[in-house]
Amino acid sequence: MTDCQRVALSAAAEPSSLCVLGIETSCDETGVALYDSANGLLAHALHSQVETHALHGGVVPELASRDHVRRVLPLVRDVLARASMEKPDAVAYTAGPGLIGALLVGGSVARSLAFGWNVPAVGVHHLEGHLLAPMLENTPPAFPFVALLVSGGHTQLVDVEAVGQYRLLGESLDDAAGEAFDKTAKMLGLPYPGGPQLARLAEEGDPSRFRFPRPMTDRPGLDFSFSGLKTYALNTAMDVGEDRLDKADVARAFEEAAVDSLVIKSRRALHLTGRERLVVAGGVSANSRLRERLLRLAEEEGVAVFFPRTEFCTDNGAMIAYAGCQRLLAGQSDDLSIQARPRWPLSAL
Repeated sequence: MTDCQRVALSAAAEPSSLCVLGIETSCDETGVALYDSANGLLAHALHSQVETHALHGGVVPELASRDHVRRVLPLVRDVLARASMEKPDAVAYTAGPGLIGALLVGGSVARSLAFGWNVPAVGVHHLEGHLLAPMLENTPPAFPFVALLVSGGHTQLVDVEAVGQYRLLGESLDDAAGEAFDKTAKMLGLPYPGGPQLARLAEEGDPSRFRFPRPMTDRPGLDFSFSGLKTYALNTAMDVGEDRLDKADVARAFEEAAVDSLVIKSRRALHLTGRERLVVAGGVSANSRLRERLLRLAEEEGVAVFFPRTEFCTDNGAMIAYAGCQRLLAGQSDDLSIQARPRWPLSAL
């Protein structure tokens, strides 16, 4: 972002109606959506590559990129047709972080469409999209708030003053929570994608049989660690054997420990900042046990908690369209170059 764009983003802008096409291709889901600043979400479509990558037990970057090539334009046509629209006022796309090949597919298509339509385009930070996803709900959170971003690639606590004003409070020092869920599921022999499979298996488990450690909760601070918890689960699973109920007990103990860690640090973040609202976003925010515990936390602390609907917890085009719309309304737009940043800290915004 240039200095001029930073000034424009921080300046108060006169609201106007703007319809933005959002394109998300950061990993293994192709998402496209149309968001209108006056009328809300007009249409959205998503293609998941789960079946493709399940054959390999995880995401294969080259296959992900090739599938995005096949899917993006048909999804764009579908979304425009459902909204009865010929072209949007602007295009937003995920510029990072993510798989570089996948990002380049979305960026190339978005930039080409914007050039052909003669409309502005803007690259969006993937985590900002997740962070703002609850704004798509009928009852969106008001600023400021604490955000818990918890996904397969990131686990962060962020103090959010307004769009573009983010202060990192804490993050995972090793595995992200979703990554630990997926790896533990794989250790237990569960199919890809592992996180939801582990959560389902945990429902059968006995919560009193094992108690796993809650890493880094016995010391001050808001950073997380899940690598040791994953190793503890592996060692326990090797001791108990291959019986399904034994595996269910391990899955339950792991999930309880991971959720406890997230809840304990979220409570600390609320106390530290004095915020009265907690926003939870990212793929792991769909976990029912995490939602249950955070709703209980909100009741105990007298704060409000906000989640995106389940379909917007994972990667999607709607969150990119919304985030891009806010950036464009504030005066930001990019030049003709394609932005693709596999590593891009949220604090850089």
